[in-house]
Amino acid sequence: MKILVIGASGRVGIDLVKQLLADDHQVIGTTRQEEKLFNDDNYSQLDLDITAEKDAIQQQIDADIDAVYFVAGSGGTDVLEVDLHGAVKTMQAVEDKGIKRYIMLSTVFSLDTSKWDHPGIADLKEYYICKHYADQWLVHNSALDYTIVQAGALKERTGTGKITINDDNAGENSIEDVATTLAAVLNASNTTKKVFSMHNGETTITDAIAKL
Repeated sequence: MKILVIGASGRVGIDLVKQLLADDHQVIGTTRQEEKLFNDDNYSQLDLDITAEKDAIQQQIDADIDAVYFVAGSGGTDVLEVDLHGAVKTMQAVEDKGIKRYIMLSTVFSLDTSKWDHPGIADLKEYYICKHYADQWLVHNSALDYTIVQAGALKERTGTGKITINDDNAGENSIEDVATTLAAVLNASNTTKKVFSMHNGETTITDAIAKL
């Protein structure tokens, strides 16, 4: 498949592109960095500014792309421009191109505001508001075949290959396991039009995805 990864140079993006390339996909990674991220014949790079106008974003996206991942993030700065407005503009641009599959990396409880008083979330309130409305747009205002993966806290540690899906705990995630989960939903038809939360657990990623 020909896959666009928006945010390829991020912590999750790097691992995701590695896994997609290992699965023999053709990957276009977006980054503002000049240096090429991967020396692989199936990898190309695009300097895509998601704070630009929607039409400018759309012009840079190939019409023959099979799937789009949004794993970009502001890192706490420009949350409105990147995590909300930038994300929605990519959804609009992709849909206008006739591309259907769109996989969004979000954050745990992004759509459940009743849990925003949990420790650790209150300090990220603006980020959560942005992710909430970006996810709402994807679900209610687009006709995309979306999957939204709501990950708990991202940790720089070795992946376990095992997760828990859709429980009441925010939990923590190995970045590698988040990337593996994102890669796993690509061809899993049962994940289309689905939103699910995840954190490290006791079920293999393949089995957890199959049970959605």
